[in-house]
Amino acid sequence: MPGARHAALAPHDEYWDWLAVALFLLVTVDLLTTLGATARFGPGAEANPLVASLLAGPTWALVGANVLAVVAAAGGFSLVLRALAQASTRTRVLLAGAVETWLGLLVAAGLLVFANNLAVVVHGASLL
Repeated sequence: MPGARHAALAPHDEYWDWLAVALFLLVTVDLLTTLGATARFGPGAEANPLVASLLAGPTWALVGANVLAVVAAAGGFSLVLRALAQASTRTRVLLAGAVETWLGLLVAAGLLVFANNLAVVVHGASLL
């Protein structure tokens, strides 16, 4: 079937959608809930020492670090998808499975970070 073969060899554009969801959770939602927790409990409520040091400075530095993380993630992911597109069919299947697992773990981590930050904002205590 030419359609099935083409689908198996086509770039996995939907992976960008999953990366966008993961980055939204891990960057945007994390940044907003971190700022909310900081406004309520101060920078001492932040467990990550890098983020705590950024919270001590101007807000633009924290936002800039987050933007830099998104650019780095997108650039690295673009390289992974390029390797996926150029791989042999068997390697592509294995690599696609690894990418899907990684994206699923990223989304799960983003949900965990969101839940933890929300717990800090609402209850003043981390879930971890």
